[in-house]
Formats: sequence, structure tokens, C-alpha cells
Amino acid sequence: MDSTRVTEQPTSFERPQPGVDPADPRGALLGTPPPARVPGTGAALPVQSRSGEPPAPGSAPPDTVTPGGAGQDPAAGPVSEHSQPGAGPAAEPDAHRPRPAPEGIPVQPAVGPDGAERRTGQVTTPGRPTPMRRDGDRLRFVGAATRRIARGIDLDEIVMGLCRATVPTFSDAILVYLRDPLPVGDERPTGPLVLRLRRTDRIPAERDTEGGFLPVAPPEPNELDSVGAELCTVRPGSALAEVLRGVRPVFTDAPAARAALPELLGGDGASVVPDGQRAILAPLRGRRRVIGAALFLRRPERIPFEADDLLVAAQLATHSALGIDKAVLYGREAYIADELQRTMLPENLPRCTGVRLASRYLPAAETARVGGDWYDAIPLPGSRVALVVGDVMGHSMTSAAIMGQLRTTAQNLAGLDLPPQEVLHHLDEQAQRLGVDRMATCLYAVYDPVSHRITIANAGHPPPILLELGGRAEVLRVPAGAPIGVGGVDFEAVELDAPAGATLLLYTDGLVESRLRDVWTGIEQLREKLAATAQLTGPDHPPPLEALCDEVLDMLGPGDRDDDIALLAARFDGIAPSDVAYWFLEPEDAAPGRARRLARRALSRWGLEELSDSVELLVSEVVTNAVRYATRPVTLRLLRTDVLRCEVGDDVPQLPRLRQARATDEGGRGLYLVNRLARRWGATRLSTGKVVWFELNRG
Repeated sequence: MDSTRVTEQPTSFERPQPGVDPADPRGALLGTPPPARVPGTGAALPVQSRSGEPPAPGSAPPDTVTPGGAGQDPAAGPVSEHSQPGAGPAAEPDAHRPRPAPEGIPVQPAVGPDGAERRTGQVTTPGRPTPMRRDGDRLRFVGAATRRIARGIDLDEIVMGLCRATVPTFSDAILVYLRDPLPVGDERPTGPLVLRLRRTDRIPAERDTEGGFLPVAPPEPNELDSVGAELCTVRPGSALAEVLRGVRPVFTDAPAARAALPELLGGDGASVVPDGQRAILAPLRGRRRVIGAALFLRRPERIPFEADDLLVAAQLATHSALGIDKAVLYGREAYIADELQRTMLPENLPRCTGVRLASRYLPAAETARVGGDWYDAIPLPGSRVALVVGDVMGHSMTSAAIMGQLRTTAQNLAGLDLPPQEVLHHLDEQAQRLGVDRMATCLYAVYDPVSHRITIANAGHPPPILLELGGRAEVLRVPAGAPIGVGGVDFEAVELDAPAGATLLLYTDGLVESRLRDVWTGIEQLREKLAATAQLTGPDHPPPLEALCDEVLDMLGPGDRDDDIALLAARFDGIAPSDVAYWFLEPEDAAPGRARRLARRALSRWGLEELSDSVELLVSEVVTNAVRYATRPVTLRLLRTDVLRCEVGDDVPQLPRLRQARATDEGGRGLYLVNRLARRWGATRLSTGKVVWFELNRG
């Protein structure tokens, strides 16, 4: 066989179609049927041809008489391929050629003088929509309906889109049943198949302008209003199970569907379903399995469904089921994102001595629930508190995961009582271990309420703003530093005054930077906003923290939510010097007795004599444990705030552990007494040793 010989095969668009002469060189391009004859006349509509092409063989030219029909007036001139009958200025309107219906509006069939539809002879109700009579009408309706369904992003929007698209254009009522619970992804459902009525819609009483539907008259009370049961359990092997397994929509006058209605709707509901082809039961099948069913209903006075309406119902059911499947997956992802973000951020801010805290977090948008912004407040030994705010680049689950790792690392480093610049240095090393492109900005500050000082180190983060008691707002001059993850960069810390009554505001760049303004313009606007808010409460009273955070977020405009926002506000109350008692004790046997006497004097001076017995007992136990192993002087400090706090520090790094002493042990009961008598207690490791502390309620 000659290898160069090519056998020509007709392509899909070249295959002849019914009603077309096979010898016609245009083939399937003439996909129109033979000329239709106009009712009441013998004329056929002219066959239109493409511009510049001769008429098809066997066809009459536009200005000639077709067999069995009337010819066109030659005086009217040649007919263009785009001309319509009666398009001329002097021509009469052609009553036999319907105009294309607007998208989503069914074409109304011709109605005679007696109100009966000419094709079926049934009487139509004025103002009530009638079914579609042409394939083009169905295609336009399906296109509009699927677009409306596809606009939904969650489960409720998709189901509502299905209901609003079909009522009243396609049906008078619709009932949508969904599996309860809906399976997510590839998970296999357990237990019996249960369908729950998710939504039911009937003809609305007022015009639906969104879909362009025709106005309809208010519906009269009808038996369709009582159709539908709330819950349905599909029994294996039942008629309903067989219909759902078949996937294809069916008319309910079929024996299998008629037997399935009582199981789906209940006995009372099935009895009022109209007879004939006025109800379609369409299973909703997702990617893996049947997830529900939709029941389309028409009232008895309306024209029944046709066979082609089953294809329309199949398209609506398919698009709705796939949309519901994706909406469930999106809902699960959104739930995971919300849970991840919630667990990454502190659920409640701690109650720290000498400082009050408030925070806010806003995601960038509903479609980007997870971000890399975080904030934290970490209690430190000596009644200090570490304030942290950071921002990992990006908006994804990866950014949130990196943020969680950096936040955990910062908490562990804070527990070692490292200086702020050392904390940022170790965070930089951790970010480099996570990957070369793992970058973040961070600001770490340590507030000491006793000295009324704050130490701040910055790693490429926007500077904090300090709002003083008189209403003056100042952007603190903190060395910017390089972002975390760059590597090989030293960080510098500065120590500043933190007067009582002042408020420190830490934030991420999403609050001050957007497409409409640069970061420094936003910082200046934030400073002015804080100053204006402080003026409302007067020079002697700082604004409430929660209200201040709300006022700050109110400065955001419509285009300012390009990034997620983390906000941490700290009100410095401080501890007055008169409420602090501090001593050094030599590590000797007499130290516990001296500690008891010093504590008794301080409590007497503060008017807290009722706490003397408990404080002396607990101070004696803690100091005894400290001097037993210490080599340097032991520190003892009492702080009077809303509670009485006692702190004992030594140079031994090992932390004490609460353990149950045996009956033969001579010691080991000191921490047991502390645990029973104190409001709360703890031990924290320092770079120079440790601090054991406990608190007692005042009166």
C-alpha cells in the first residue's frame, strides 16, 4: 500500500445533517431544517445564505417563487442575509415571526380570544408564567440559571440560586433536600442516608428584578403550600433509594417515582402532588455520591412539563450538586483556616501586674482568612511583661504555620528571660532554618512596672506609638533593623520611659499601609487619630483601652483591607515605689528568720497585718529552699497591687517541682504548703538563676 495515500474523512462539522442535501458543498453548515411554512399561507420562509455565496443547488433565489408558495414583490428589492421580514419602513409587522425572548424569560405561547393556548387548548391564567416552547428558550434559561447558581460561594447561596432561578420561570415551587450531614470530599458517610429539607420556594408575590422575570400575580392559597416533610430517612432497597440511584430526573407520574414520593414527602405531602407530568424528581449527585434531591412542582392550572424539561432539570441538578460539593469543601477549608488562626493567636490575654492589655485581629478578607500576623503578651519574672507583635509575609496556611512556629519560639525565648535583641537574634536563626524565603517582621518589648521603663528591639516592623496621659501621641524612635530571616544582622535595643497612664500601641502594617496610602502616611494618620481620641476624655483620664482599639480600627477605609491586621494596646499603670519592698539576704541559716521579720514590718506598714501569718510561713519555706543551694545573695521582694506578690530569687537554675513527700521524709513539704495556701504560684528560670513567686489575695 502506498504510504503517501491519505484517506479523507469528513470532520464533525462536514457531516451532512437531516434535511440537507448530501451533495450540498456547505455540508453541515446548513444545519437548518427545510423552509418552514407560515401557518395560514402557502409561503415558506426564505432560506438565508452567507454573504457572497451562491444559493444552494435546488434552492430558489430570494426573489423567486418557491414551489407551492407565494413569491416576494420584486419592487421590495433584494433581501439581505441580515434582513428580517417586515424590516422595511413601510412594511407591516410580521405577526408570525416571534422576537427572541430576553434571557431568563420564557416565551409565552400564542393565546386565542378565549384565553386558551393555541397549541394545547389549555386555558392560561393572566400574569402567570408559561413553560418554554422552543429549544432556544430552554438553552437561554439554562444558561441564565447556571450562571446564577455558579455565583454562589457557600451552601446557602447555591441553594438559594437554584430556587430563585427556577421559581417561577420553570416551576411554581421547588423543594431541595440535602444529605444530613453532607459528606466532605472523599470521606465515606456512615449510618443511614438521611435527607433534610434545606429550602423550599414558591412563586413570590412581588417581582424578582434580579433575574429579569416577568411580574406575576400574588398566588392564591394552594395545596402545594403544604408539600414537604422536614426529615426523610432513605431505606436501602426502597423506591426512593432506587430513584436516587438512577441519578436521572423522572416525572413523578412514573410508577417508581410515585412510590418514592410518600417516603420523601410523607403520606400527606405525597397525596397533594398534582397528577400528570407536573412534578419532576431530580437526584442531586456530587462528584462521588448522591447528596440530595430536588422536586420541581407545577400547579394543576399550569401547562404540564414536557419531555425536554427533564433535560433542563438534569442540567440544574448537575450544576447545583457540583456547586454544593465544592461549597462543602470550601466550608471545610474555611473552618480549618479559622481554627488554625484561632489556635495560633492567644485566646485570652494574661492579667499582668501593673499593665492592662487589649487586642484586635482582622483578617484581610473572607477569601483570605489565614494570615501571618500575630501578637502576644508573655508574663516575665519580676512582674515584667513581654509585648510581641509580628507579621509573616504572605496569606496562606504556610504563612500561618510559620507564624505559629515563630510565636512558639518567642514564648520559649521569653521564658529564658533573654534581652529583646537576643530574642530577635534567635528568631532570625529559627526563620533561616525554616527556609530561605521565610521572612517576617517583629517588634519585641519588655515593660518593667517597678522601674517604669520599657526596652524595645525591632526587626523591620513599623514603629510603636506612645500615647501619653495628657493626650500627646509620639512615634517612638526605635532602630528599624532588618526583617527576621535575612541573617547576619545585629539587632539593637533601646530603653525608654514608660510613665504611668501612658498607652503603647503595637500594630502590623495592614493598619497603616494600603493601595491608597504609603506606610508613613498611615502612621501619621494613626498618630493623629490617637491624639484626637485622647482629647475626648480630657488630659487627666486616658481613653478606655477597648474603645481606643475600636476607634483605631474605624480609621480604615473601604480600600484599606489589603492585609490582615494585628493590634496590641498596653496601658501602663506601673507600681508606685511605696508599694515595693526589696531586700538582699545572705545565703546563711539565719536568712529565713530575717525574711520573716522584714515581711512582717512591710505588711504592718501597708496595713495588711491579717496576712502576716500566711506570708511569714510561705516566705520562710521558699527562702529556706533558696539558701540551701545558693552561693550568692538571695533576693526577696514584696509587691502590693490588687494582690500581694512575693518573689524570691537565687542563682540556682534548677526549678523546684511539686512532689508528694513520704511519711518518713524530713523535708519536701514546703511547696505543698505554698500550693495549698497561695492564690497561685510559679517558678521562672532567669539567665542568672531563677525566681520563685506566689500571690495572696488582699483581704
